[in-house]
Amino acid sequence: METQPLDNLSSTKMALSLLRTDETIPSPGKTPEDFRSLLQFRPPWLDDLLTKLTYTTGKESFLVSKGSKYINVLTENIALFYVRYESTMIMCFDKQGYQVNYTLEQVQSLLPAKQFYRLNRQYLINFAAVKEVEHYFSRKLLVNSVVPTNDKLIVSKGKVSEFLHWLDNR
Repeated sequence: METQPLDNLSSTKMALSLLRTDETIPSPGKTPEDFRSLLQFRPPWLDDLLTKLTYTTGKESFLVSKGSKYINVLTENIALFYVRYESTMIMCFDKQGYQVNYTLEQVQSLLPAKQFYRLNRQYLINFAAVKEVEHYFSRKLLVNSVVPTNDKLIVSKGKVSEFLHWLDNR
C-alpha cells in the first residue's frame, strides 16, 4: 500500500489517536522506528478525517436585526464586512446592509481565512466579491468589488504580497 507523507502535526495526531484506540502505552525504551508501522497503514477514510480536523468551515450564518425582526444571513451571501461609525456592518451580494454585534476582529476569527481576507482596518472581503484588483499609488492595490462601496478598498503595500498570495491560492 502506498503511503503519503504527513506533516509533523498530523502525524502526531494520527499516532496519538491510534495509540488511544489500541490502548497501547509507549514505553520509554521505544524508538520512533518502533512506531513507524502504525503510521504506514492509511485507511481510505483517514485523509477525509484529517481534512475535516484541520479545515474549519467557520460560522455559517449571522443573526441580525432588521427593524423589529431577526434575520439569519448566510455567510455565503455576504460580500463584505466593514466598520461604519464604530459598528460592524454586513453588505450582502444583493446590496442589503445589516449591523452585526461583533467587532471586525471577532468576525475575522469566526470566518475561514480561505474565504475572507482582511483588506485593512475597516474592510473584510469575501473572495467571491473581488471583481478585479489594480495597482494604486505607492505600491498599494485598489480592490474593485462586485458590490459598490462608499470607500476605496485599499490594500497597503505591506500586505500586497500576502493578499495576492491569498487570491492566487484558492
